[in-house]
Amino acid sequence: MTLSRRRFLSISAAALACAGGANAAPLYHWQGGALGARATITLRHPEAERITHAARSEIERLEQIFSLYRRTSSLSLLNAVGQLDAPPFELLDCLTLASAAHQATGGLFDPTVQPLWDLYARSYSAGQAPGAEAIATARSYGTWADLHYDASAIVMRPAMALTLNGIAQGYIADRIARLFRAEGLTDIMIDTGELHALGGHPEGGDWPVTLDGGAPRRHIALRDRALASSAPLGTVFDKAGTAGHILDPLSGQPAQPLWRLVSVSADSAAMADALSTGMCLMSAKEIHAAAAAIKGVRVVHLATLE
Repeated sequence: MTLSRRRFLSISAAALACAGGANAAPLYHWQGGALGARATITLRHPEAERITHAARSEIERLEQIFSLYRRTSSLSLLNAVGQLDAPPFELLDCLTLASAAHQATGGLFDPTVQPLWDLYARSYSAGQAPGAEAIATARSYGTWADLHYDASAIVMRPAMALTLNGIAQGYIADRIARLFRAEGLTDIMIDTGELHALGGHPEGGDWPVTLDGGAPRRHIALRDRALASSAPLGTVFDKAGTAGHILDPLSGQPAQPLWRLVSVSADSAAMADALSTGMCLMSAKEIHAAAAAIKGVRVVHLATLE
């Protein structure tokens, strides 16, 4: 599979790292990973190393809940048997947010596409697109309506499987922001593949973000707000770069090539993440209607394919 999504977005923090006076401490820039994506935390604080160590521990804890690639994660255990008793709060919370995004997008954001996604990945790895019969079989395993969850258990049909890759990176950014906020911290940029700006830039003003979704580039300012971007062809299954990773749960096909980049701003990075994913399958009119359905959501960039 070809990965190129990160080229679409950059935080212009590096250029500002030395913008303070001669006596100002430099910005501290931690880099690691979260659910397979590059993760960074940028701040200025005398205890920056301690603060980012706490964030690393939180990322590790949440990976053990949301990862598809750890056999012992909560999500992997659920997918293996179709039921998870006494699920962690964070998984239930994320599913609740996913349900709201599912409803707002008319079902186009749907974490139950995992069997379909796995089919596409395996088929293209073998050198060919999946056939219509195999797609129909993968789609028959279950839908969002077949998922049931409460504090006692998450239950779904045995053949079903979930992927939270379209929401969990944003959710992790939100949880780190909550961790920092509880310590009274501010002026921190959290990037776990999606952005959550806690306060503004330590040098003053907002965090400058560049969205490279075609010419001209879009520059926005972010403060106490989250931002997520999805690119239908940012990750592709095939060598030709035409079969994008965002799949339509209604048709079983990759997203039609309408958009190069969809960027959404919201109070929650998880919600922005989920909506930007589902919106890749929608027309401009549908996108704005979905944004209006959830308080505080704004569509900040729609870049068409050239």
